[in-house]
Amino acid sequence: MNGKILSLAVLVLASAAGCKMGQDRRTDNMMDGNYEKGSFGYDLGFLKQRDSGLVVLTNDAGNGQILVSPKYQAKVFTSTAGGLEGQSFGWVNYGAFDQKPDPHMNPYGGEDRLWLGPEGGPFSLYFKPGTAMVFENWYTPPAIDTETWDLVSATGKQASMRKDVKLVNYVGTELSIGLHRTVEVLEISDMEQQLDIAVADGVNAVGFRTENVLANTGTAAWTKETGAPCLWNLDMFAPTPHTVIVIPYKEEAEGKVATTDYFGEIPADRIVYRNGLILFKADGKSRGKLGVGPQRALPVAGSYDADNRVLTVMKFDVHPGATYLNQEWTTEKDPFSGDAVNAYNDGPLADGSQMGPFYEIESVSPAAFLGPQETLSHAHSVFHFTGNEAGLERIAEKVFGVSLDDIIQAFEKQD
Repeated sequence: MNGKILSLAVLVLASAAGCKMGQDRRTDNMMDGNYEKGSFGYDLGFLKQRDSGLVVLTNDAGNGQILVSPKYQAKVFTSTAGGLEGQSFGWVNYGAFDQKPDPHMNPYGGEDRLWLGPEGGPFSLYFKPGTAMVFENWYTPPAIDTETWDLVSATGKQASMRKDVKLVNYVGTELSIGLHRTVEVLEISDMEQQLDIAVADGVNAVGFRTENVLANTGTAAWTKETGAPCLWNLDMFAPTPHTVIVIPYKEEAEGKVATTDYFGEIPADRIVYRNGLILFKADGKSRGKLGVGPQRALPVAGSYDADNRVLTVMKFDVHPGATYLNQEWTTEKDPFSGDAVNAYNDGPLADGSQMGPFYEIESVSPAAFLGPQETLSHAHSVFHFTGNEAGLERIAEKVFGVSLDDIIQAFEKQD
């Protein structure tokens, strides 16, 4: 993890051999097209054709499964709480896989991917030194866009991957970075403990935890003068007409509640502030992004999809006193005053084209001001609950302090 390249080592447990054979047979059936689009089985079959090293992690009950792809930058592509026939929760951009690679970004999708920040600002990793911060000059580093990661280990419950990266930031600092990422599927009891909830009968659930580690593998320290990177988890999901993002925040903290003009000001009819919550419409029809700084942010966020009765919760690290990087595409603002939590709703561009639609919930680590061989870690977990509405209601009340009706009715008059 301190810059030493780890060899590829896939750990296969002898006791799991029978289970793996069964899994392989099920994968063969999926290739026959027996699963409907939108199901976990369909996405598993689709992705297995493009990544032969795809890792399937399964909880003890067998119905909670997640797909992890070393080939596609250690993404968690999707998950399900209902086995192969259950709903696939992550957004997979099927059309992107067979297209010619785009030098700017290749949006394959994925319900949890790891990026590096800052995207913009004087220490940007996405713009070459001296270039204008406009789309034509914006390039996602290949290590988090197109390059394969090394699979360090894989069991039925956990996968560990790594990547070594060399980048030059906007001020010309050369950065040698070691990335290490571990993804673990969670049991229901783990989810209950982490969120301090009880999962009722009639509620199906799946959850996973990612531990993301960034190491300075070079010989020079990263400082406020040289610039420093940060870790950035981004979760992509398919929108519906009645999906609402829920972001709690500290009402008593000073300063603005949120930055809402990343791509132009979010229209007033698409965002609601209510009792320490930001409610943001996530229908994939209007492009907008918001961010909450570390002084306001709480370590949870999520969404409710009323059309499919899916409650999603993210839990992540937040460090209120730490320095977060401003990722806006400008060098005119304070580079050390950034957001800890972000949310994005996709929508048509000016020319009518659209990448998705999808929506996104993100968490960011503080700036990695690290000396040589030092590391910074960032934990980010995702939980999905579906089924019995009364059971979902109790989870929403416990985690967010809001009823499902209050979430839904925030934008009801518009529908």
